[in-house]
Amino acid sequence: MAAPMSEGAEGIPSGSEPGAAPFGNFPNYSRFHPPEGRVRLLPPALLGRLFPAGPSPLLGLDVGCNSGELSVALYRHLLGLQENEASPDQPVVGKILNLLCCDIDAALIERAERCSPFPGSISYATLDVMDTGARELFLSSYLSRFSRSTFDIGFCMSVTMWIHLNHGDDGLVEFLSYLSSLCKYLLIEPQPWKCYRAAARRLRKLGRNDFDHFRSLAINGDMAERITQILTEDGAMELVCCFGSTSWDRSLLLFKSKRVTQKQL
Repeated sequence: MAAPMSEGAEGIPSGSEPGAAPFGNFPNYSRFHPPEGRVRLLPPALLGRLFPAGPSPLLGLDVGCNSGELSVALYRHLLGLQENEASPDQPVVGKILNLLCCDIDAALIERAERCSPFPGSISYATLDVMDTGARELFLSSYLSRFSRSTFDIGFCMSVTMWIHLNHGDDGLVEFLSYLSSLCKYLLIEPQPWKCYRAAARRLRKLGRNDFDHFRSLAINGDMAERITQILTEDGAMELVCCFGSTSWDRSLLLFKSKRVTQKQL
């Protein structure tokens, strides 16, 4: 057995070349930040609480899904399916969920599609969510298949830092604004600022230039707080609750569109 490698702030082995994944598209990400570290923080009956009489099917969007391990774990957990169950026909929570997962990396999406245990309920697509033309066309087309204009719930798990580093403050604000307009509920796991510094440091160690926007970012510091401010300051969303933090110090924040009637968790 090989000796374990030391890990950086993103949980990626220092012996690898994470600088080759400038959009966070690490090929073995779930080995270092296991899905269980997130889903254990979420109430198993969350969908039933949020949508007691909601539409059927519920529509979910997972932005930056990588190779899909976390997407599948979220799907199982939110529908009350056990690890060995491969049929969502009669989920414990009495809900049907169609989950659309997208990532910028076509190779990761191909792997996710190949390994998915729920091909009828979880679909994958290669998509740069910051390409406004591509996203509008693709996502509106998907929603129209269900005669919907919004997703019931969106997931953005350890993605915001990569949007921020590659598209700057304006890009982060525009991204969050778009998600808030597209989802009734939004579950976000922001990376803390120490991860930004670590990502930039890894690039420098590889002899590469800094991320274009890193040194000019005015949105910094407590990123969970800053992202909450962005999502709530225009009144579009409100923070419902924080489900706690993972062992790698990232909070799980649930936001709700002001268009949704208040519900108690």
